[in-house]
Amino acid sequence: MTPPRRAFVVLLILAWAAGLGTVGLGGLVVVFTGAFDTTASTPHPALIAWATHLTMTNAVRLNAPQLPPPPAFTAADVAAGARTYDANCAICHGAPGVARATWVGGMTPAPPFLLDAARSWTPKELFWIVRYGVRMTGMPAWDQTLSQRDVWNVVGFLDSLPNMSAADYARERSTQPAAAREPVKAKPV
Repeated sequence: MTPPRRAFVVLLILAWAAGLGTVGLGGLVVVFTGAFDTTASTPHPALIAWATHLTMTNAVRLNAPQLPPPPAFTAADVAAGARTYDANCAICHGAPGVARATWVGGMTPAPPFLLDAARSWTPKELFWIVRYGVRMTGMPAWDQTLSQRDVWNVVGFLDSLPNMSAADYARERSTQPAAAREPVKAKPV
């Protein structure tokens, strides 16, 4: 490498390191001064919303294929998934003919409606999201409270949602005993 070229490379490396140090220092200033708005009532800036959603999507698509194939869903599995969904998920995500709780509007980001989630995600991807949650969104990891079978049943229910009417969902809810509509309790340790 010629001396002028070597000097250019050294300057380029120094400029890169200085830029990285400046970004790091700026990040520390934000952290220690509290300059970043952490309120749940303020939407994320567009760049942060895009970056976090893309990161979540890519992480799910990277990890979900490693899961075993989903079971074949029976009508009983879908009904069990509907009960679990109604008791634990509908409050944030809504359901056919069922609005989300009003307080959900205060969450950032707002939980998505899942009526057509099965059109955007594979069963393995839905399992991954439900089982392990989504950091910085309020979506809990249900692996602490639901068995793998329960999570698969919810996935079976989500798979049936695009074809479910509000009347179908209301009929399913009316067949549930009141105790089945209560949120699940933590699994024994």
